[in-house]
Amino acid sequence: MPRALTCLAVATALATAVSPAIPLHAQGFQTAPALDYVALARLADTAPVVLKVQVKKATLVEAARAPDVPVSMARLFVEAQVMNLIRGKAGVSESIRYLVDIPRDARGKVPKLKKAQFLLFARPGTRPGEVQLVAKDAQVPWTPAADQQVRTIVTELVAPGAPPAIRGIREALHVRGNLQGEGETQIFLATSTGDPVSITVLRRPGLVARWAVSLTEIVDEAAAPPRKGTLLWYRLACSLPAQVPARALVSDTPADNDLARRDYNFVLEQLGPCRG
Repeated sequence: MPRALTCLAVATALATAVSPAIPLHAQGFQTAPALDYVALARLADTAPVVLKVQVKKATLVEAARAPDVPVSMARLFVEAQVMNLIRGKAGVSESIRYLVDIPRDARGKVPKLKKAQFLLFARPGTRPGEVQLVAKDAQVPWTPAADQQVRTIVTELVAPGAPPAIRGIREALHVRGNLQGEGETQIFLATSTGDPVSITVLRRPGLVARWAVSLTEIVDEAAAPPRKGTLLWYRLACSLPAQVPARALVSDTPADNDLARRDYNFVLEQLGPCRG
């Protein structure tokens, strides 16, 4: 029976036993463009198991057994050696099996994957030693840059106090200050865990508007906006709705609700689009 791997790196003896990787381009494998932070974060956020593997054998599944696969694609049954378990509480076998759909080349041929290395985003399968990819693009060609990016994302995801997934806006209100043009907007978000997440926008006469995010009940006015390419940025940029729902606007006057909308749009502009 194969031994299970823990979240620690695979032992040196195992690593040295794995054959050197053969670059995919050297095998005629046309790799897709490198995935950006958002794509990798979505995969890592969905996958309870993240692995680095090296393919030992890839067998073509007959078309009759894969009727949902278009002619431009091929379904492969892959047997792979686990090189590292990057995320996974229960551990996995040293050797795993899974199904993956890959594009055929320009001649309609199936690329050879033997000895190629990949990052897999998966969930445990129904049988020991099997995993199921969480998405069609969940087999990502391994590169040092992709490996480092994924490890950084996973570290953020599992860290204590990690930003929870955003489910929407609970309340948004604007309170005017004593001076013309002075005011503060607070936006309280609904989260998957129920933990507090709020956005504050401060405006002062003659100064550029400032905004910050708080992950506690206490609003820290000195906090900075999240940097692009971080988990908090991803949670906000890729989950906030395009506008504040009318039911969430709870300012004292319609004019103040309009100011809350203005400040919310300002935050969306500052976050930028959900890509990159």
